[in-house]
Amino acid sequence: MSEMFAGMSPAWPILAAGVLCALLPWHYARKVLMILAPLMAGALWFLTPHTGVFGVFEAAGFSFETYRFDPLSRIWGLVFILASLLNGIYALHERDRMSDVAALLYTGAGIGAVFAGDFLTLFFFWELTAITSVFLVWAGRNPAAFRAGHRYLAIHVLSGVLLLTGAILYANHSGSWAFNQVDVNAPGGLMILMAFGIKAAFPLMHNWLQDSYPKATATGAVILSAFTTKLAIYALARGFAGLEPLIWVGAIMTAFPVFYAVIENDLRKVLAYSLNNQLGFMVAAIGVGSELALNGAAAHAFVHIIYKALLFMTMGAVLLRTGTVKATELGGLFKSMPLTSVFCIIGAMSISAFPLFSGFVAKALTLAAVLEHGSIIPWLILVFASAGVLEHSGIKIPYFAFFAHDSGKRVKEAPPNMLLAMGLASFLCIYLGVNYGDLYNLLPFPVEYSPYTFDHVVGQMQLLLAALFAFTFLVRFKLYPAEIPSVNLDTDWLYRRVGDSFVRWSWSMFDRMMGSLDHVRARFRSRVGQRLFNVFSPAGAFSRDIPSGLLAIWTSVLLGIVLLIAYLA
Repeated sequence: MSEMFAGMSPAWPILAAGVLCALLPWHYARKVLMILAPLMAGALWFLTPHTGVFGVFEAAGFSFETYRFDPLSRIWGLVFILASLLNGIYALHERDRMSDVAALLYTGAGIGAVFAGDFLTLFFFWELTAITSVFLVWAGRNPAAFRAGHRYLAIHVLSGVLLLTGAILYANHSGSWAFNQVDVNAPGGLMILMAFGIKAAFPLMHNWLQDSYPKATATGAVILSAFTTKLAIYALARGFAGLEPLIWVGAIMTAFPVFYAVIENDLRKVLAYSLNNQLGFMVAAIGVGSELALNGAAAHAFVHIIYKALLFMTMGAVLLRTGTVKATELGGLFKSMPLTSVFCIIGAMSISAFPLFSGFVAKALTLAAVLEHGSIIPWLILVFASAGVLEHSGIKIPYFAFFAHDSGKRVKEAPPNMLLAMGLASFLCIYLGVNYGDLYNLLPFPVEYSPYTFDHVVGQMQLLLAALFAFTFLVRFKLYPAEIPSVNLDTDWLYRRVGDSFVRWSWSMFDRMMGSLDHVRARFRSRVGQRLFNVFSPAGAFSRDIPSGLLAIWTSVLLGIVLLIAYLA
């Protein structure tokens, strides 16, 4: 029996479950599928006997490789399956068919893309992730969510168009559709990099993330946080490892979100900026491209999916119970949501890379690889960004949500299924931080690195304590930026303002042009109608008496013309 399913992509049972969820009218049946599907996918992952390419088929003259199982794809596949299971548990209380279907199809598409062995298969799943995930934004069912979803879809479809165009050019140049290391200088190489960069939220391409994720539902944001950007990180690691400009791109990605997150009032938007920051560490590691660096990117992606999902879960629970995640409207929730607050602190300590938590053992690999590469300035930026992570995600999120000023809100604790999902994610954050060997064994290359050296532990604790002191000092002396109910402008203001102005101007010009055309048509109809009236009306020219002599002359002329034509013919 195991041999029958060995070599089948784990994406298929999840995609099939998504289709079934769309057809089944029973809420409980859909929820059972959301748990069973990732369990079946995990079984297929474990049953795969060895690395290799499976699920190959021919169609329209092309060869499609649907399941490439190798050291790089297997770790991403496993964590995507884990995320799917946690998401399924977290959403058990929700009765929304659209969210259930979109979550399963989106998850299956993400797993399918990770295991794709060629550009055409990758493109199919790449676009499927965009089309299915937008419904998780639209599930917010309010005007802001609908507008954000349309912008999200447009940007991600553009990413797919760039990917397909670049892949066609690259395949024509290289003679192969295989998705491996990409030469950025070859025809189509830069377009493929741009396609990956959009989904990875490169600087100036990142605004779709902060625009859409905070507008999704409580469960939708958790699901969205797991797949799209980490799929892009996988694609970069597969195609552009060792591309040194990515070191600087990653460094910039880690730094600029810190400043936005400090002044942001929406705590889920703070997490979205924090997500940008964490992606930067992975991009910088991919730019280094060494075995240690790629191990760091893979390890960081693995643990990040879990602790970032945990933080989004805690904010989702807060949103469910209070109806808001605005820092100005929260505080004191530890009294009525004590377990959620504990889970949030665990997620905060993990993302801040405290020793004994998962972020510490993963981030250490990246920092060591960048320093070993000799990129001193990017390394210093990453260290600064590490302190910033503690400030905006490690402290700000739990502090303003559960402590700080008492908002007076007294609500119920999160539903049991939410607490179970948060508890499992918290367990993994601690387990992987302590038993880091289990994580390192999953990495693409052999690891000879110990994160728990005296120098590293002491250095990290000094950094964290300095950040804690700075936050305490600023809050104590009222120097910390006040949380105010406002909308902060990001770089998307430029193109959205310019774009909005351009659309309005274009519509105005079009409206004026159509008005002018209508005026011209009206005048034309009026003049032609008047001429026809003057000729054919009862008082017109054709109704007047015509002298018989003039009529005889014209008849003779016409007869002569006819006779001449007949003679010449």
